[in-house]
Amino acid sequence: MRLGIRTKQVAGVMAIVTLALLVLGGWYLGSLTQILLQASRSQASMLSNVIYQRAFTVVSRGTDPISALRDDDGLRSVLESYVFGEGMLYASVCDADNRITADADPARVGTLLPPVDRLSDIEDLLDRQRTWAQLRAILRTDTLESREPLALGGRDLGSIRVGVSTLLLQHELWERLKGPAIAGAVVLIASSVVAVFLAQLVLRPIHIIRSGLARLGRGELDVAVDLPADAELSDLGASFKQVTARLAADRTEREGQRALESVVERLEDAVALFGADGALLFSNAAMDGALGLSDAPDAAKEPRSQLQYLLPADHPYRIAVQRALHDGVPEAAPMQIPDAGERLVLANVVPGSDGRPMGVLLVSRNLAYISQVESTLSYSRKLGALNRLTAGIAHEIKNPLNATMIHLELLRIQLADREQALEHVGVIVKQVRRLDEVVQGFLKFTRPEDLRLEPVDLAGVFESLRPVVQAESTKHKVDLKIDVPAGLPAVEGDANLLEQAFLNLALNACQAMPDGGSLRISAKPTSDQRVTIEVEDTGVGISTEHMSRVFDLYFTTKKNGSGIGLSLVFRTVQLHNGEIEVQSTPGAGTTFRIKLRQAARMLQGAGR
Repeated sequence: MRLGIRTKQVAGVMAIVTLALLVLGGWYLGSLTQILLQASRSQASMLSNVIYQRAFTVVSRGTDPISALRDDDGLRSVLESYVFGEGMLYASVCDADNRITADADPARVGTLLPPVDRLSDIEDLLDRQRTWAQLRAILRTDTLESREPLALGGRDLGSIRVGVSTLLLQHELWERLKGPAIAGAVVLIASSVVAVFLAQLVLRPIHIIRSGLARLGRGELDVAVDLPADAELSDLGASFKQVTARLAADRTEREGQRALESVVERLEDAVALFGADGALLFSNAAMDGALGLSDAPDAAKEPRSQLQYLLPADHPYRIAVQRALHDGVPEAAPMQIPDAGERLVLANVVPGSDGRPMGVLLVSRNLAYISQVESTLSYSRKLGALNRLTAGIAHEIKNPLNATMIHLELLRIQLADREQALEHVGVIVKQVRRLDEVVQGFLKFTRPEDLRLEPVDLAGVFESLRPVVQAESTKHKVDLKIDVPAGLPAVEGDANLLEQAFLNLALNACQAMPDGGSLRISAKPTSDQRVTIEVEDTGVGISTEHMSRVFDLYFTTKKNGSGIGLSLVFRTVQLHNGEIEVQSTPGAGTTFRIKLRQAARMLQGAGR
């Protein structure tokens, strides 16, 4: 199991405190053991000296020393005094064979005194400061004995033996250890609390830095860390700020490069960049076909791919690049390219700092495509003129229709008493009005709009349309869901026209669900710098035979429909250089999908 930094820090502090407590506890335990042993030894020595003095007095009388010692009442009184010594078990005078000569208990006289660990051995340990050996000696036995030799008048009369109880020593030892043990436990608990607090305080900068890194991972570039004002940490905060600034600059640069590469990749012109040694550094999709790299791996586009290996010696592209590298002068001339037709080839020299060519930018432009574009522009201008002409015709038709309507109304008033005439006049009025509606719709569809292109926030557009669409969806028992995020890139368009187009699609979808259903409006950005808007319903759908006529002017399958709404939607999308498509399954629903370009300022912002 891996331990965190906080756990390791707390464990380290606790280990240091525990080690210190153990060292202090061991020293205290050893000192206490020595003190208790010294006290016991002093008491035993004092009693032995008193016994020796009495024995010396008794033996000095000149009688039989053993009998004198056995029968002396004074010696017996001295031996009985051991009961007043704390921790003393017995005091006896023994002969050379360890047989008791004198004792406080007359019944013990003449019996053998069993051997017991000598207190002098423990005294030797005390002299050598072997504390743990002393402690083990106290714990492993119940009795320790002090022995003093009894030699009087040149005769060995035996020894004076005083027994000391180790149980009382142990009890005294544990009693005196209780207080320090409790204090040590309190210190250990307090140190753990302090260690946790210190760990939190020390690790706070790490948490701040980790939070900053997490924000960087989410793509935020304006990340600043609020570290304490310590010398080391302030330097770390400044370094983090520099790193974030560099990452932001690198990301902006990469986005700009990707945007530029994306634009170059989609150019109709074939573009390639060659180094001074003829190595291919970059080529777009249009140039890959000419260089034979359409199906080649990316490694084939690396600088090691030389011009002489990509194109034959007589290929116009190779000749133009080699000439530009050799002469250092840009070239531009129409050339006949194999399998590509007539193209305008531009070889622009990229100068280096020393004035010599650093590379060549090769651009091959399709002249046939340029002619096609010019033809399309010419056709657009003609179509505009035709629109103006049809608008003029419609205007000329509208004026007589208005006059006819006025006079028919007057005629109906004058013929009010003739029912049959009024019936015919009513039919004429109805047909003229129908013709006027057709002309009005035609005018509305063909009249050029004064587009006011600007960045349009789609989230705001659909939010303003929500009340109208909500009322219609409630009327038809339709569950409405608008999924247009606020952070969606703006599109380039006319807000009023787009609002009308989206409203037409939403209302048509609600009307296509007379028995209820669900309507979902969503929008999302695409990788080709566009925004896709989808209007999806679960209505009756569109039959296969009607799919090709959905956007035709005046075509409608609704009972009271005008056939203008979807045509105006289609025209609005075309005016915005967008795309619209429809998918439908009869009985399952219909989806309209519109693609609009992102606003130019958004693209420029991404390229900076």
